[in-house]
Amino acid sequence: MPVILSPRMLRWSLIIGAYDYELCYRPGKQMGNADALSRLPLPAPDAVTPPPLEVLLLEMVPDAPMHAEKIASCTLKDPVMSRVLRWVLHGWPAETPDSRFRPFISRCHELSAHKNCVLWGSRVVVPSSARREVLAMLHDAHPGIVHMKGLARSYVWWPGMDGEIEETVKACRTCQMSRHAPTKAKVHPWEWTTKRWSRLHIDFAGPFQGKVFLIVVDAHSKWLEVSLMSSMSSSAVINTLRLLFATHGLPDVIVSDNGTAFTSSEFQEFADRNGIRHVTTAPYHPSSNGQAERMVQTTKEALSRITKGEWQTRLACFLLSQHITPNSSTGKSPAELLMNRRLTTALDRLHPDHGEDMLRKLELNAAKGHGTVREFRPRDLVYMRSYTKDSNKWAPGYSITTHAALEFDHWSLRL
Repeated sequence: MPVILSPRMLRWSLIIGAYDYELCYRPGKQMGNADALSRLPLPAPDAVTPPPLEVLLLEMVPDAPMHAEKIASCTLKDPVMSRVLRWVLHGWPAETPDSRFRPFISRCHELSAHKNCVLWGSRVVVPSSARREVLAMLHDAHPGIVHMKGLARSYVWWPGMDGEIEETVKACRTCQMSRHAPTKAKVHPWEWTTKRWSRLHIDFAGPFQGKVFLIVVDAHSKWLEVSLMSSMSSSAVINTLRLLFATHGLPDVIVSDNGTAFTSSEFQEFADRNGIRHVTTAPYHPSSNGQAERMVQTTKEALSRITKGEWQTRLACFLLSQHITPNSSTGKSPAELLMNRRLTTALDRLHPDHGEDMLRKLELNAAKGHGTVREFRPRDLVYMRSYTKDSNKWAPGYSITTHAALEFDHWSLRL
């Protein structure tokens, strides 16, 4: 660049000084005539050309890093470290003058001085005015708290260094935005319900093999209901729940996730109209509805193994097995806790006393009956139920005789 330049050339040299360029001379007679359109201003581009001062700053040398001479200078100016340095060189006092000096006095036999720097073993004791810059040097590669402490303990020390390292890492926005997810908190279990069919946990399972199922589980008995759904709308869920409530009654609480079918105004209106409290779990935390989530997994595993028959047959086979199997948490089957009885299955017929037990139950039920035993004699006037079209409901007649069959007396009647 020439020593003397015109202001225009000097301005252009400052602007393009940060770039690698090559100047090419082109005579004016080789330049085409400028027309009116070439002189029109173009729209401002997105990239803004930096001012000359900012361009020149790219070539400036940054400040020198912390070094031993600066540590020594800061040590002599520090009110605490200057006295510690003097005590290391000339002897320690008999009494502790201040609580600020206790960490140094407890290490008085391990401290030394070299070139006006205080050393603890091979580690440099950093004065307070230089600690921020040293922390910045230690955190230059953004290590975590553990790695930064290990790096610092290899080179430097000062009282409370570990605490300041922790605060530095916690205050670093880059470290916090890229850190791993925190440790999961201990899962707080749901309260045990002493009432049957009081709290229900519901959720969708699927699409599984092209089908969607509604999972409903009773928190008390672990009784499971699985319904094949045609859609995942609120109206479909409400219709399915109505059928279940017609059999088991209304619950007190329904727990679900934040799916649109459960958070719609239609579902909320259905719950309010039936006096049911609807509770939704925390978003993005499926474990909050663990009862339903576990049953979803169980249902998928069972249906993937039961492959014979139609869907209704497969569901009936799985649900019967679930209803009669003792639960590991309660020790009883869902049917015993919900209905206070065991369901009869083909397995009960394996016991040799099954037929006698059934006969005793029938006799016991007959003995508990409240009906009146009526006795008739021959030629008694009676009325018999008539099932012909054009006749009265009851037709008159009289008894003839009795016939004993199956331990019951049957009368022959004549109209």
